[in-house]
Amino acid sequence: MNDAIWKRAIDVGEYIYENRATVRDAARAFGVSKSTVHKDVTDRLPVIRPALAKLVRQILDVNKAERHIRGGEATRRKYRK
Repeated sequence: MNDAIWKRAIDVGEYIYENRATVRDAARAFGVSKSTVHKDVTDRLPVIRPALAKLVRQILDVNKAERHIRGGEATRRKYRK
């Protein structure tokens, strides 16, 4: 596989871990789609760096568990204005 793709997968994983970022935040930061970020951290990263992939998976699981709360907050802010 292309070295640039492997490097991006590692960089995205480190970004998510260091910033506790969501997939959407990481996609915005790296200028790629959410699908690309998800593919990088779920398929490619475990092959390259399993330990980092495990840490990122934990963060993504927390984000997934909290997404209904974030959505509700966004709606509340929208209609408060």
